[in-house]
Amino acid sequence: MSRPIIALDFGTMAQVKRFLKQFNEPLFVKVGMELYLQNGPGIIKEIRSMGHDIFLDLKLYDIPNTVARAMAGLGKLDVQMTNVHAQGGKTMMNHANEAFKSGNPEGTLIAVTQLTSMNDSNVKDEQKSILTLQESVKNYAMLAKQAGLDGVVSSPLESEMIHEHCGSDFLTITPGIRLNEDSKDDQVRVVTPAAAHRLGTDFIVVGRSVTQAAEPVEKYRMVKEMWESGDELS
Repeated sequence: MSRPIIALDFGTMAQVKRFLKQFNEPLFVKVGMELYLQNGPGIIKEIRSMGHDIFLDLKLYDIPNTVARAMAGLGKLDVQMTNVHAQGGKTMMNHANEAFKSGNPEGTLIAVTQLTSMNDSNVKDEQKSILTLQESVKNYAMLAKQAGLDGVVSSPLESEMIHEHCGSDFLTITPGIRLNEDSKDDQVRVVTPAAAHRLGTDFIVVGRSVTQAAEPVEKYRMVKEMWESGDELS
């Protein structure tokens, strides 16, 4: 069972260091747009020097050549996972994968399907899609697999469907993880760590439930235990 990925939803390296210094074990952390764009690629080196693995979550989405050039740069960074947005299409994803893996052959490249803040009404009314949300997720996942990517970002609610259509070795990385007592905030398609385990997801991404907890280490261990066991803790 993979470690929970902890979303470092902070703005500064000082905040990151204060948070990470509470842990005496290597974590798998997510560096998103807020942290990366305000601090630059040096943030990756600093976090890696502390012994932690990194999912760099930038959701690149542009024409194929532009994304490929950007991915070639990201491939030189010491990150274990990064992503593009599947809406960019199969050609964009294929070029991104080739460029990233040329500099980081052991790295994992995944694609975002539909954000966990989206629901069926958003897909129908705003994206004007003839597909349901689940059908849209399945379509993007299949395109990502055809493009040679390692997996996709989706809700845990879609993990079983994605594995059914794309294979058990095609990774599902799932945000939208909350504990029962937590606020959903801007997420819509959410589940607990235990439910995500039962739904067959490969990696969970947990943010505020841990980073904003009064006792982050204790809450992380609770999330990890639920994730590993598939049991809800009282």
